[in-house]
Amino acid sequence: MATVRDATYDVLRTVGMTTVFGNPGSTEEPFLQDFPADFHYVHALQEATAVAMADGYAQASGVPGHVNLHTAPGTGNGMGNLVTAWHNKTPLIVTAGQQTREMLLLEPRLASRRPTELPQPYVKWAYEPTRAQDIPAAVLRAYATAVQPPAGPVFLSLPMDDWAQPADPPPAPRTVATRFAPDPERLDEFARVLAGSRNPVLVYGPGVDRSASWSTAVALAERLAAPVWSAPAPERAVFPEDHPHFRGVLPYAIGPLADALRGHDTVLVVGAPVFRYYPYVPGGHLPDGARLLHVTDDPDEAARAPVGDSLLSDPGLALAALVERVPPSDRPPPARRGSPPPPEITTPLSADAMFAALAAHWPADGVLIQESPSNLSALRRQLRITRPASYFTMASGGLGYGLPAAVGVALAERDTGRGRPVVAVVGDGSFHYSVQALWTAARLALPVVVVVPVNQQYAILKAFAELKHTPGVPGLDLPGLDIAAIAAGYGCATEVVESPDQLGAALATGLRADRPTVVPVPISTDVPSIL
Repeated sequence: MATVRDATYDVLRTVGMTTVFGNPGSTEEPFLQDFPADFHYVHALQEATAVAMADGYAQASGVPGHVNLHTAPGTGNGMGNLVTAWHNKTPLIVTAGQQTREMLLLEPRLASRRPTELPQPYVKWAYEPTRAQDIPAAVLRAYATAVQPPAGPVFLSLPMDDWAQPADPPPAPRTVATRFAPDPERLDEFARVLAGSRNPVLVYGPGVDRSASWSTAVALAERLAAPVWSAPAPERAVFPEDHPHFRGVLPYAIGPLADALRGHDTVLVVGAPVFRYYPYVPGGHLPDGARLLHVTDDPDEAARAPVGDSLLSDPGLALAALVERVPPSDRPPPARRGSPPPPEITTPLSADAMFAALAAHWPADGVLIQESPSNLSALRRQLRITRPASYFTMASGGLGYGLPAAVGVALAERDTGRGRPVVAVVGDGSFHYSVQALWTAARLALPVVVVVPVNQQYAILKAFAELKHTPGVPGLDLPGLDIAAIAAGYGCATEVVESPDQLGAALATGLRADRPTVVPVPISTDVPSIL
């Protein structure tokens, strides 16, 4: 007779989820025993690393990630990157072991006291099945919940003695739609406003990339002859950044953002919140006289927007419908933005000089994962993303995501057969949050290259301290960290580089390697403005 464990693996096969990320614990071993040969267990050394790897893998592969955590302590370890997965709108099924049912009344060691409350509010659904036989159907419901918009993580607490129980008949295979179309009357209203606008501007967000809609986003921009901004602090690139209509990334503070949109009478925001703000710089949410139209697949984003009229829809379907409804504009196209001047080459390199060198040697189909907050402006100035699904970072603002996410993306590139080169840019502060991800990358022989700008400080926090006039904050310097030695200890190739030519050579060598490569680059300790 089939067991609950057998039936659950069959459900996972049915939905294509045969890769499991985790760090094994005693309460998970009954699920993991006799691990099926057609499944792949990706071993992380810590649960936060496992969650971020699964996030990167899900985003790059298009298949929801499965993370197996160790009861309450493991779920706690993974919470930081679970918060990021929630904000990234990444579909994940998070399963965590629970103690044996017969002992739960006694609250034995490793019992999770309120398991469905622990990951709240950063999961779409949390459940501990009442019966062992409910687990396979709960997994199928978790899948359906995770993938429907807005996509996100779900959580199942699974008692360790359930797996050997006899299974009920398997749940019937089923599918759910993951896109929904806009209300046609509301869409017609948006089209009329855009057609009658004197000087519209488009603000695209990560939903455009998630819905694979770059070409449609370009078509609407060209039809309206409108400039395009990326929504502030995007976790994905949203538009070809070498396109003449592209203006850059909006600042993520209230007053400066409104200033950037001054002169426009209509602002169309697609696939983003209105807006992602930080830090607090007061002002009007929009310039005087501007009207905002908002397209999102997330009802919560629509509800909390401080201004504007919202339309619920898959971003790509709404863009396609607007292209059909809006007549071509007779306005001249916006002038192309200028390129930044070549940065001066100094010792150590400035952040701009380092990223200009990276851009000069960037592979045409490269994928960038970034977590270097203090250097982000320089990175986006110098390296322009021109292809869809080629830029990933954390929407939450929490560190410890970038390095393991890059491992997940690189594994997805291998598993899908695309084989695009993967490069991570991770600041020396961020690097140490989830550094153990390097071990997994080395064990999997992934040729991911990790470029580490080394300024021996939390420069983003120093910039924030300057903005908020909070001097004397402790713990903002990072002396005595040997990144090359740490990387070598995890099994990586590593080379400290100090010039643009060295960086180019190290990048080319690393992308041809049979293991990960870590490239520390000493850079200037100048603290850039947070805005």
